[in-house]
Amino acid sequence: MLRTASLVLVILGCAYAPTYNGRPYQEGPASYYGEKFHGRKTASGEIFNMYEMTAAHRTLPFGTYVRVTNLENGRSVVVRINDRGPFAKGRIIDLSYAAAKRLGMVHKGVAKVRIEVIAYPGRR
Repeated sequence: MLRTASLVLVILGCAYAPTYNGRPYQEGPASYYGEKFHGRKTASGEIFNMYEMTAAHRTLPFGTYVRVTNLENGRSVVVRINDRGPFAKGRIIDLSYAAAKRLGMVHKGVAKVRIEVIAYPGRR
């Protein structure tokens, strides 16, 4: 089920509101998605490409650039938010396969990360 009401998107019973609360960072588990969704439309309307540096976040506006740092190995990447998710409870971001590979988390599937907003749509 998909419905919108006053800028809140409800998907499978989970509410997603595109906001930015001004906090400098967020920490928690990240996962990734790839081949199963490659070539499908994202929530932003773009076609998902698992080889691009993109990610899904519940609330950050589309077009936001974030630095994602794998707290287990210190590697970091910059990704652009172009989708909503993750839908797995407790996770804070779903990365593209390319981003997950650069972070060294493909084999494990999940890693503890820090997300820092570096460019917010309409702001520099």
